[in-house]
Amino acid sequence: MSARTNALFGRYAPPTLGGIVLLLVWEFVPAFFNVSKLLLPPPSAIARSLWLIYDRGLLIDNFLVTLVEALSGFAIGSLAAIFFAFLVTRSVLIERMLMPYLVGLQALPKVALAPLIVVWVGIGIESKILIAAVISFFPVLINAIVGFSTVEAEKIDLMRSLVASRWQQFRIVIFPNSLPFIFAGLNVAIVLSITGALVGEFIGADRGLGNLLMQLNYNMDISGMFAVLVVLALLGILLYALVRFLHVRFVFWAKPDNLRSGSN
Repeated sequence: MSARTNALFGRYAPPTLGGIVLLLVWEFVPAFFNVSKLLLPPPSAIARSLWLIYDRGLLIDNFLVTLVEALSGFAIGSLAAIFFAFLVTRSVLIERMLMPYLVGLQALPKVALAPLIVVWVGIGIESKILIAAVISFFPVLINAIVGFSTVEAEKIDLMRSLVASRWQQFRIVIFPNSLPFIFAGLNVAIVLSITGALVGEFIGADRGLGNLLMQLNYNMDISGMFAVLVVLALLGILLYALVRFLHVRFVFWAKPDNLRSGSN
């Protein structure tokens, strides 16, 4: 096999094999111990429920609603976090003014904030986007602050010697230097954005996977609930893989794989 084939096999074969083993154990071991299918439905029952939900036209529309909520909240929260990180790292006075309140906001449990946001904004998609943005905000903020603050002094001195403006220093040196740190925060925030959207849908919504999950819960459709959870897990994996792809694509000088191999 070629080197590329070996690399692909080494990357995807272990999780594929692990998934197959997990599904086989899940399918047959609970039945061996007489575990009720109502408590822990096997993968075959979950697959049937997933197809039934799709066939009834409940999957795609609700999936798209949750996807839009999560991505919109992720984008808004991440951009706001980068903006506030820039302000905090550009001025000691602004840092002293803002950081206590930003930390206090993070200390508040988001599940407790979500009902207030739904009351203030309404049960429409806007409240779910706002909740997802709030939850996505802090991981990006902290990593962006670290990235903006860890630029080598020699690089800044060089830019000053070339009579570069503060904007040029930020655009050419500071922001590219912070990208590996920002993407580390984005990797966390993209998954949390899904959680934020679901929390909002649990509290009050007429659409979305969270609303569908609540309906299945009311009907005691356990296999259907597992089917929705599988869809949510796949959504999280896909969005995380997308952010990781963008990380590798745009921060080519500090790829995650290179960082890991360089530390061994």
